Amino acid sequence: MVGLKPPEVPPTAAMKFVSAGMAGCIADLFTFPLDTAKVRLQIQGEVRIPVTISSVEYRGVLGTLSTMVRTEGARSLYSGLVAGLQRQMSFASIRIGLYDSVKQLYTPKGSENIGMVTRLLAGCTTGAVAVACAQPTDVVKVRFQASRALSGSARRYSGTMDAYCTIAREEGIRGLWRGTLPNIARNAIINCGELVTYDLLKDTLLRAQLMTDNLPCHFVAAFGAGFCATVVASPVDVVKTRYMNASPGQYRNALSCLLALLMQDGPVGLYKGFVPSFLRLSSWNVVMFVSYEQLQRAMALARPA
Repeated sequence: MVGLKPPEVPPTAAMKFVSAGMAGCIADLFTFPLDTAKVRLQIQGEVRIPVTISSVEYRGVLGTLSTMVRTEGARSLYSGLVAGLQRQMSFASIRIGLYDSVKQLYTPKGSENIGMVTRLLAGCTTGAVAVACAQPTDVVKVRFQASRALSGSARRYSGTMDAYCTIAREEGIRGLWRGTLPNIARNAIINCGELVTYDLLKDTLLRAQLMTDNLPCHFVAAFGAGFCATVVASPVDVVKTRYMNASPGQYRNALSCLLALLMQDGPVGLYKGFVPSFLRLSSWNVVMFVSYEQLQRAMALARPA
C-alpha cells in the first residue's frame, strides 16, 4: 500500500474543507447500499400511523440487499444518493474538514499537547454545526431510502428537489429540520467516536513508532474509529432514522419515538441494524479517511510555490 507522503507545508483549512467533502462523497458512492440496508432494518416492524402491513421482511444485511434487488431492482440500493452526496458536501466538509481548526481554537496558547477534552469539544462542535447546516439533506436521504419499505406504497417524491419542496409545503420548513435534536446528539457522539478515535489512534501509532504516516496507518486508525462510532451511536441512530421517516403526528417528539421503540422492541431495538451499521461505518471510515488524507496531500503538493 503506497500513497502520497506528507507535504512539507501542511494543507490549509480550505484544502481540508474541500478534501473532506470530496472524500465523504467518495465514501458514500462505495458504501451507500449498506446505509440503505441499515435504514430498512431500523424501521422494520415499526408501528405506523396509519397502520400498514409490510409484505417484505428483511433478514440480515445480505438478505436485505438481495430482497431489495429482487423486489425493487438494483437501483433501489442507491435511492436517495443525490441527497446523500449533497449531504456529504456540506456535512463532511464542516464536521471533518474544520475539526483541526476548531481543535486549535480550543487548545490553550503555548500548549504543545492536545488533551482528550479538547478533542471531544472540537468533535462535538463541528458535528453539531454540520447537522444544523445539512439536516434537510439528511431528512430527504432517509425518506428516499425508506420509501419502499412498506407494501403498496407509492413513491413519495419524484426527485430530490421535489422532495425538498413537498416536505416544505406539506410539513412546513420545520419538516426539513425534523429530527434535528436527535441528529445533533447522534452526530456529536458519532463525530467524537470517529474523529477523536481516529485522531488518537493515528497519534498513538505514530508516537509509538509502530507505523509511519501512510496508508496502512490511516487504514488501521479508520477501522478502529468505525467500530467505536458504531457502538456508541447505534441507539440514537435508530431513533433518528425512525423519527425522520415518521408520518406527521406519529410521534410527538424524539423522546416519544424512543419510548415507543423501547415499549415495542425493548432495549435490543436500540441496536436494530447494528451489523449493517458497523459494516457501513467501518468501510465508510476507511474509504473516507484514506481518501481525505490523500486528497489534502495532493492539494498541498499541487499548491503553487
